[in-house]
Amino acid sequence: MARSADAKSLPRRLLADMLRIRRLEEKCAELYGAGKIRGFLHLYIGEEACAVGVLHALTMDDNIAATYREHGHALVRGVPMEAIMAEMFGKATGCCGGRGGSMHLFDAAARFYGGNAIVGGSLPLAAGLALADKMQGRKRITACFFGDGAVAEGVFHETMNLAALWRLPVLFCCENNFYGMGTALHRAHAQTDLCAKAAAYPMATARVDGMDVLAVHTAAVQAAARVREDSRPFFLEMQTYRFRAHSMFDPDLYRDKAEIAAWKQRDPLDTFPARLKAEGKLTDEELLVLERAAEAEVAAAVEAAEAAPLAPVADLLKDVYTPEAGP
Repeated sequence: MARSADAKSLPRRLLADMLRIRRLEEKCAELYGAGKIRGFLHLYIGEEACAVGVLHALTMDDNIAATYREHGHALVRGVPMEAIMAEMFGKATGCCGGRGGSMHLFDAAARFYGGNAIVGGSLPLAAGLALADKMQGRKRITACFFGDGAVAEGVFHETMNLAALWRLPVLFCCENNFYGMGTALHRAHAQTDLCAKAAAYPMATARVDGMDVLAVHTAAVQAAARVREDSRPFFLEMQTYRFRAHSMFDPDLYRDKAEIAAWKQRDPLDTFPARLKAEGKLTDEELLVLERAAEAEVAAAVEAAEAAPLAPVADLLKDVYTPEAGP
C-alpha cells in the first residue's frame, strides 16, 4: 500500500513535506555561509514537488537510489532530519557517521541507498537492486532518481538496455531541470526529447509537470503500479527547475535572470498552497501551523547537530580497507 492512501490527507501531507525540504535547505545554505557545513552542497530548492510526489506513491519496502542533490529524497523517505543535519556537520550522529556529508546520505533501514556523487551513479546501482529482488522473487520495485545531465552519460544507456533486456522492476525518475551543471539541455543533447531516448530500448515512458506535486504523484502512482505488475522498467520525466545555482560554488552566470524569475512564478511552495486555499482544502491558519512545524523541526535538527560529538580519531580507519589491516 502506498504511503498516501488517504486521499483526504494527501494534499496536506504533500505540502508539509515540501515545506520541510525547503526550510531544511534554506537553513543549510545559511549554515554553509557561516562555515558550519563544509565541502559540496547542492540544493534542491524549486524541485521539491518531484521527490515528494514520487516518494508518496511508493511503499516503504521499495528501494530508493538518488543523486548528490538528495536531501529532500532522504528526508521524505524517512531519514530523520537530525541525522541528515548531523551528517552535513560531519558529526558522529549523522546517518553515515559524519563521513559522507551532503552528497552521500545513506540509510539501509529506510532502504535509501544514496546519495551518489557520481553523475549517473545511481543508475547501475538501481539496476543491481532490482535484479536482486527479481532473482529473489520479491515484489518490491526500485525508484532511481537522476537529472537530465545523467542522460548524456554512457551508463544511462547501458542501464536502460539491461533494464529492458532483463525486465527489471525499476522506476526511472528523471528530474529534468534543463541544465547539466552549467550546460543547457539543448547544448549537450542532439535529441532533447528524453522520453524518446528511453523509449528506444524499449520501455514505457511518461512526461509530467515537475512543478505540480499532484500531477507528479498521480503519474508516479500509475507508473509504479505498472512496474510492479509487469516487472518491467518505466521512465518518468519530470520537468522542473532549480532556483539556486548548481552548487554553492557556482556563480550562476549561465542563466538569464528573467528565465529564473519566470520559473519562480511556478514555485510549488506558492502555487500549491494557493490552489488548496482556492479549493477550500487549506486555511491561512493551517498553513501557518505547517510552516511552524517545519521551522521547529529544522531548529531542533540544528541544535542537535551543534551538540553532537565528532567521530573519535581512533575510528579514523574504521570501515576502511587497508592491505595491512584487512577489512
